[in-house]
Amino acid sequence: MATEVREALRAEPDPASALLDAYSQAVIKVVERVSPSVVNVRRGRSGGSGVIVAPDGYALTNAHVVDGAQQVAVTLDSGAELTAAVVGTDSATDLAVIRILGTGLPAAELADTDSLRVGQLVIAIGDPLGFHSTVTTGVVSALGRSLSARDGRLIENVIQTDAALNPGNSGGPLVDTHAKVVGINTAIIPTAQGICFAIPAATARMVAGMLIRDGRVRRAYLGIGGAATPIGRQLANELGISNASGIRVLEVVAGGPAQRAGLQVRDLIVSLDGSAVATLSDLQRSLVADRIGHSVEVGYVRFGELHRTTVTPAEAR
Repeated sequence: MATEVREALRAEPDPASALLDAYSQAVIKVVERVSPSVVNVRRGRSGGSGVIVAPDGYALTNAHVVDGAQQVAVTLDSGAELTAAVVGTDSATDLAVIRILGTGLPAAELADTDSLRVGQLVIAIGDPLGFHSTVTTGVVSALGRSLSARDGRLIENVIQTDAALNPGNSGGPLVDTHAKVVGINTAIIPTAQGICFAIPAATARMVAGMLIRDGRVRRAYLGIGGAATPIGRQLANELGISNASGIRVLEVVAGGPAQRAGLQVRDLIVSLDGSAVATLSDLQRSLVADRIGHSVEVGYVRFGELHRTTVTPAEAR
């Protein structure tokens, strides 16, 4: 009888082991699907990572990875070494597009980053310190962060994650469990542990399109830092606002268009020229080059009341 009990216990599945196995399988499947599209990018002796987003060779990386170069060397996951032309860079988002001289290349899919949630599992793939195809996992620690670029510009709507990143991860993909790229890894805080940042895929998609079309990005600039924040159904009904969220102003740049128009920290921006603004991606998509120097009406909530002001966006320098 004792032997039969021991055999029965051994046959009984361990819930913890099953959960761990499911987690492992999810990560393994993502890595197998995305790793072939991750590349090592080298400019002289320095290097970083990149991710192919189109079979004809277009790839995303960081602006600081290819800074000053017209072409870079690229190593594919297969080990093949190719050359890539630098199509364009945008230091305001630390993004760059390169085009690898090859065809039929394995491409990763960019996700809709607006669906990200704090606590969501994410996976970083890249070449930290030259160790090719290194994988780390973590969660989305926060959304809507602001990050100072190397040239002092404020990069808005940044993803914070605790997926471990190291020098060389820059430009590589941050991926969700559906094997979609939710961000382009861009920075770490050297004195901290588990505080890493990525540029959202929605921003990367927009910037990549402009760089491929024009070779540069012109954008209007309000001079705020903010985060998407729920409005609350009751308040939205009272104010006649259709969108469920707006942009909470967390920072107002001194002397910028927003400050000149009277916007303040804690204001909740809900519309731009009558169009609802529910996420930072909505706001960024609205601030196209055509708005530079032209007045726009900004609707915002302050202390439970709906206000409107006129802002004249400047060109981001």
